[in-house]
Amino acid sequence: MALFAHIERLRVRWGGVVPAKVLNEGLEFGGGRVPIWSQQKGIYKPAILGRRGAALTIQTSFNSPYDDGPDPESGRITYRYRGADTEHPDNVALRRALITARPLLYLVAVQPGGYDAIFPFYVVADRREELAFELLTDAPRSLDRLFDGSPLDNEGLKEYATRTVRQRLHQQRFRYLVLDAYREQCAMCRLRHSSLLDAAHILPDRDERGRPEVPNGLSLCKIHHTAYDVSILGVDPDYRIHLREDVLEEADGPMLQHGLQEIHGHVLTVPRSPRKRPNRDYLAERFESFRAA
Repeated sequence: MALFAHIERLRVRWGGVVPAKVLNEGLEFGGGRVPIWSQQKGIYKPAILGRRGAALTIQTSFNSPYDDGPDPESGRITYRYRGADTEHPDNVALRRALITARPLLYLVAVQPGGYDAIFPFYVVADRREELAFELLTDAPRSLDRLFDGSPLDNEGLKEYATRTVRQRLHQQRFRYLVLDAYREQCAMCRLRHSSLLDAAHILPDRDERGRPEVPNGLSLCKIHHTAYDVSILGVDPDYRIHLREDVLEEADGPMLQHGLQEIHGHVLTVPRSPRKRPNRDYLAERFESFRAA
């Protein structure tokens, strides 16, 4: 409970993405400082919990060697064992979290050195033959209720909460990758205030090809992202920006004139690396939707 309260304060302070250096400071507890994670290992149990204690924290690094992620059949999150030894102390500690129904802190790197800190996560299954655990999260609630009942109580609600968290994690990582590729500027107006920038999908994520990958993304400021989503403007396969005819003819204030009408016919500012530039086939398909609208 002390850890979760501490993490909630850090999330508020750092806007949801907590730096690794701050996590490394640990937690003031019982008159001393307790480490709360290890950046070198996925499963962590501090010494204060004793030899038979359950794991406290799990983490997935930005370039993890493990294929942690959503299970395509159950929709739960798969978390791989450490190595192939089912009785490795780390795997045993995480298994004890299952047996004792202890909630976990899950740290997921959404950018290098920056972690989304999510709790409570529960281990709900141990697939020894596959060297993997299954995880579910829960909707936020008061700390003193996190230890009540079975992690599978209200399983449907937990699966919904887990899908919501997965979507958030994908979007955070996608945003970092896209903004980094575009040097943190809007591809249409070159605005550089990162807090006003989004990663816009070319093909929507509901499309099986609409994966959160840089060639399916555009770095756009919030007004151009919205205009793109509602087909006020479109982008052709040659990266040229087009505005809807009625919007071009409309008379309004300076935002319409300078923010939208004046970029008609301009060419996107795209990443230097050809492999990170917008997929032209995706742009063509999306542009046809714009023309139809």
